[in-house]
Amino acid sequence: MEDTSSLRQAVLAWLEQARDLSSIPQAITDVALSTQPEFDAVINAVVDAAPKSAHRDLYGKADGDWVPRWSTLLGGSGLGDATRLVAQGATVPVEEVADSFVAFCTAPAPAVEDWLLLTGDLPEGTRIPLGRYTLQTFTADELKQLGAMPVLYDLQPGGLDLRLLAGAPFVHAPDPDRTSDRSGAPWFDFSGPRPEARHWRALLPLILWSPELLHVDAVFDVERGREFGLHQNHVPTTFQIHEDHDGRHEEVEVREIGSFHITRAELPRLRAFCTAVTAKIDALMDGTTSSRRLPRRRALRLERAARHLLQAYQRTYSDDGVWEQEADELHLDYVIALEALMASPNDKHEGISERIRSRAAALFLTPSLRRQVETIVQEAYSARSKYVHGDVLKDQDESRKLASLRNLRLIMRQIVLRWLVLTPYDTEDLAPLLDAAADGTGRERAIDEPLRAFFRATPPQDSNRL
Repeated sequence: MEDTSSLRQAVLAWLEQARDLSSIPQAITDVALSTQPEFDAVINAVVDAAPKSAHRDLYGKADGDWVPRWSTLLGGSGLGDATRLVAQGATVPVEEVADSFVAFCTAPAPAVEDWLLLTGDLPEGTRIPLGRYTLQTFTADELKQLGAMPVLYDLQPGGLDLRLLAGAPFVHAPDPDRTSDRSGAPWFDFSGPRPEARHWRALLPLILWSPELLHVDAVFDVERGREFGLHQNHVPTTFQIHEDHDGRHEEVEVREIGSFHITRAELPRLRAFCTAVTAKIDALMDGTTSSRRLPRRRALRLERAARHLLQAYQRTYSDDGVWEQEADELHLDYVIALEALMASPNDKHEGISERIRSRAAALFLTPSLRRQVETIVQEAYSARSKYVHGDVLKDQDESRKLASLRNLRLIMRQIVLRWLVLTPYDTEDLAPLLDAAADGTGRERAIDEPLRAFFRATPPQDSNRL
């Protein structure tokens, strides 16, 4: 077991001598601090307590030798910030700073995680598995512990007010493509797709649960106990007017939560729903490794549909609001998602839109809903066709266009959910079953019974509207 007492004493001695440093900011940058003779004692103590063989990420080469990186020890750990605060006369709990620094140096390198900040309002203590992801809310104190030096959060002006994020929903998961690197070098993400597309397997069950809009507000890299890469500018906020006890009005900055709201009473239902839907997604995506063509294509089509659906959601800023320049393009996303799910490998091109329309309608349980779906899908195809051929939907006023997009969004959400419920995991194709149901054959056993069973066992939030 590593002896950390010498390291802790070295840090305390370093902070004690910091009281005699200049308080001029330019004189106490991390670069300047690293040249202080007293810093050598900290480096030597790190070498003894956290050798390179066990803590490679602390070290870099200098003049051919492996030595602890000053940028990591001062910048990555927060020790540099603590030193500057001491030099400037702030009251700093040096014992806690020393303990945090020791933990930073001697703890195993944590996994790098992707954290998605979502709109929404969820109960405190929410924790719901979503495959390899987790949907979770945190208190401000819990978020504070994610950084390398939690005690400094309340001492440094201009930082992120973690109270804004108390109760905010995060979806997080380890990033298998990255390892911890405390060098302080910037990380450039060249992964390509937008976050809602990259992390669709976590987000899809949530948007299928509720008709309310859910957005990804920001994505952060997190290394627990070392780096919590949140920034004030990445948190959407607004101001609310409150009246104090003297009757005076004051503005309070709060996080924008949107309309996605989960009550504590709904949490068990949400957890059961997410478990069921995630299991179906995972089973279908296992087809990517199948030796059979149909399961592989089905997995790719599900991913394509989910990505386009989530992209359309992300560009819909309110329940019936989209940017005017993008309104026509959203029809493309929805129709691409629809065709990805409803098309069959055996389809001929001729009459494909009619088959897509009838199959989508066959997913619904009542004749009135089926007629409504056929109308909405037909209008979507018409809008898509006009747009891709260079026209815009000038024949519709703005309110009608927005209402049409809202109806299409809500119907597409239902189509994706029902497709997931009904699609076989093996080499059987769903399209012939939907075609037969549209013709009035085998509907009860192939379509209605499985859907009713799913909605009884794991109903979404709006099950009363189905």
